[in-house]
Amino acid sequence: MRIGIDSYCYHRQFGDWYPGLQQDPGRRMTVWDFLDRAASHGVAGVSLEACYLPLDAASLARIGERLEALGLDAVWAWGHPDGLRSGTDAAAAADLVRHIGIARSVGAKVMRICAGSRRTRPASWAEHRAQLLPMLKPLVAEAERQDVVLAIENHIDLLAEELAEIVTTIGSPHLGVCLDTANNLRMFEDPVKVAGLLAPFTRATHVKNIGARRGQDPKTFAFWPSVPLDAGLVDLDAVLRLLRDAGYGGLLALEIDYLDPDYGTEEEPMIARSLEWLRQRVATVDA
Repeated sequence: MRIGIDSYCYHRQFGDWYPGLQQDPGRRMTVWDFLDRAASHGVAGVSLEACYLPLDAASLARIGERLEALGLDAVWAWGHPDGLRSGTDAAAAADLVRHIGIARSVGAKVMRICAGSRRTRPASWAEHRAQLLPMLKPLVAEAERQDVVLAIENHIDLLAEELAEIVTTIGSPHLGVCLDTANNLRMFEDPVKVAGLLAPFTRATHVKNIGARRGQDPKTFAFWPSVPLDAGLVDLDAVLRLLRDAGYGGLLALEIDYLDPDYGTEEEPMIARSLEWLRQRVATVDA
């Protein structure tokens, strides 16, 4: 397992923040800044949120060249914030197909996709499944054709058993999971049990820890802020062991979304702290 970082850690610097919870940092970051920052952290790879990137041919060629020059593996990350809208957005599906080719062009063998979000989750699993499966099947066929693995994130839209059912029903080596280590706690599932179920299908990760914020509604995002990896409610040591035991050899991509205000407003110190902790724990787990 190799240490990585998702560009979503710097979402505010890319001009994207949670209204009412976060502020504009007053400065911007480009993909070139991010790649240099990632390299300065000594990581093995990056997860690149496509929504923050220039997608013209010249820029994509330059991204691929820069990744190679820095020796960084890449996961191409498509679908923030609502992805396929739980199987109802045909335009998004067409865009996903376009991004399979983009992922391949920059050298990414795995592409994180969002099937939906908390906002798009239907009331019943039967309805959700009936919408999502028919949309995913031709997308997976195209991924097979281009030899890119699609990894569906547990994006607060799918319970662990639901996501496992989707992956096993389609049954393709080009479809797996992007395991976010904390998101299903936001759906009141035990994150270690979630990891145990999804680890065999995991092809990419968001390594995240979260806390609980007093005075907020547990059914809302504001209750569950990101914290440094060593400080939250998720037993990440157990999750890492489950990934190891499942034979996972991909990136462990750090992600910080809404940083708990108790840890300040600057993500960078918490990124450095979390990466150092992750290095230490992976060394222990792999020993």
